Amino acid sequence: MTDYPKAIAPVDRIEPVPRRIRAFLAGEQVLDTTDARYVWEWPFYPQYYIPIADVNRDFLIKEGRTESSRRGTARMYGLLVGETARDACGRWYGDDALPGLPDTIRFDWAAMDGWFEEDEEIFVHPRNPYARVDALRSTRTVRVELDGTVLADSTSPVLAFETGLPTRYYLNRTDVNFRHLVPSATTTACPYKGRTSGYWSVRVDDTVHPDLAWSYAFPTGALLPIAGLIAFYNEKVDLIVDGERLTRPKTHFS
Repeated sequence: MTDYPKAIAPVDRIEPVPRRIRAFLAGEQVLDTTDARYVWEWPFYPQYYIPIADVNRDFLIKEGRTESSRRGTARMYGLLVGETARDACGRWYGDDALPGLPDTIRFDWAAMDGWFEEDEEIFVHPRNPYARVDALRSTRTVRVELDGTVLADSTSPVLAFETGLPTRYYLNRTDVNFRHLVPSATTTACPYKGRTSGYWSVRVDDTVHPDLAWSYAFPTGALLPIAGLIAFYNEKVDLIVDGERLTRPKTHFS
């Protein structure tokens, strides 16, 4: 048993998307819809299935093959926008699809240059409507250690609670021992928090442990309390919260 709630929905669950969804490739709008469906292909988060009527078909390239799944039979399509091509990135579902999915198309997320819910860019995958993310100020004591070396010590953390992930402890930079931090070129993105602005490895004695800490300078509106603060992977360091050493979880997402 974990000490945080799971993000669980049954596979093949289908729900309406109440948000306007748009996606762009090579400067062109490929789709624009207010009638998308959420479809859970696995339990943790859904994918967007887009009515074909809301897709610019001029960009679709038929590939002449099909792919079958529990959701039905899909004809495979690529995208061609100017000189930018994306092969086998679209699945157009036919009449044998699950109810609500005939004549919808599901694009691979990475096929597009950008996805938007309303006018806000989103990253990595669609946001799960059943997931909750909160950033709360706290007066818990939080100490971060690695191999006995103290990396940070704080009495004013911001705790980020995200469904399906362990609690993340974001700390003021003045509470972090930067003598052990080595800047990294790594960047990651999160559907709920945005794109990271900084990553750090940790040097202890002669060993460098890659990419243990990160920061969001410009997080999404809901996560503004973590702006500029630094968090460490619970999975890779020792966290002591209110004097209790936490068990390292297995999950690994920022």
